[in-house]
Amino acid sequence: MRTIILSCIFLLSAADISSAQQADPNNPQISNQNAPEITFEKTVHDYGTIVRGSNGTCEFQFTNTGKEPLILSKPISSCGCTVPTWPQEPILPGKSDVIKVTYNTKNIGPINKTVTVYSNAQTNRVMLSIKGNVIAAPVETVPEKHNDIGATPVNK
Repeated sequence: MRTIILSCIFLLSAADISSAQQADPNNPQISNQNAPEITFEKTVHDYGTIVRGSNGTCEFQFTNTGKEPLILSKPISSCGCTVPTWPQEPILPGKSDVIKVTYNTKNIGPINKTVTVYSNAQTNRVMLSIKGNVIAAPVETVPEKHNDIGATPVNK
């Protein structure tokens, strides 16, 4: 009898706990129709071929297409050579802003880096990518003047 009573209490408390659960913003099956949404114009920036020491800054423009203010967390870059700068204040619905990404172009070779942007948006994680190739600066040479020892100057 005691076991039956304890089992009933357990089942009732489990049912009560499951009905009282809050909506989890990280669960994609549960959606908030009023949640902010981050929409980027582009998620990949291609530098192409750039010279070592060039300006490695690019911008990723985004808009809050949701109905509540958008708050960005600290973006995380895939390495220390890529530094993101993001707006610290909430982005109101319908407003736009930019995330600046600066790549240190002192290293020669291919660029293939990512920046992960976290926010309170319905899509709470977005990956931004930069790619390209850094080459050495071309060496500038001055033409050499050759004097022929047996040459005679021409006078007019």
